[in-house]
Amino acid sequence: MLDLFPEGFEEREDDNSVELIAYTSGDGEERLWQAFGAAETADVESGWEDRWRTFHRPVVVGGLWIGPPWEAPDDGFPAVTIDPGRAFGTGAHPTTRLCVELLAARPAGSVLDVGCGSGVLAIAAALLGHGPVTALDHDPIAIEVTQENAAANGVELETIVLDASTGELPAADLVLANIAPEPVAALSGRLRCRAAITSGYLASDRPALAGFEVEERLEHDGWAADLHLPRPQ
Repeated sequence: MLDLFPEGFEEREDDNSVELIAYTSGDGEERLWQAFGAAETADVESGWEDRWRTFHRPVVVGGLWIGPPWEAPDDGFPAVTIDPGRAFGTGAHPTTRLCVELLAARPAGSVLDVGCGSGVLAIAAALLGHGPVTALDHDPIAIEVTQENAAANGVELETIVLDASTGELPAADLVLANIAPEPVAALSGRLRCRAAITSGYLASDRPALAGFEVEERLEHDGWAADLHLPRPQ
């Protein structure tokens, strides 16, 4: 399917099978028949190519409106406009919202966003008065999208392409890491910060950071985010 439709296709699962669906025109049906020997076709309504936008909905959290550029910001809230581009997320996922809620309660200072994705947390930090803010990701495309989103929101970020699991991490007052439990655990013993906010994992996960203890945990829809502070000596 990737060879036939490099622009992408859809997967639908049930208890017994996986259905692969390509949105195509022209000779797409013929290519499917030649490759698989069978295929079913159906017409789709106009505008299908933009339906993915309905997945990205705006949210208000931490005193900020966060959403995609095709939605109108709510009056009375500073707006973080995020175009997901080729990186994941506009801020509606529970882990992002939990991170912003914890971030909004922290005193202003320098911030390092590890695994910045589309840049939503780094931009939110800048608009909440933190600075300087550094956004880091191993994916150059994520860094490119973060830079574009920062410019669209009128904030200045330093961006770095770096594998956080092996590279030396810059020092900051606060580290943000909305990634996954294994990458969060890989940061243990390598952070130079006064506090860390981690997420990207389920409430059943409890990644630990050497030298830190969890001061606060927020949960929503089965997801969690933790605020880590240095363990008293």
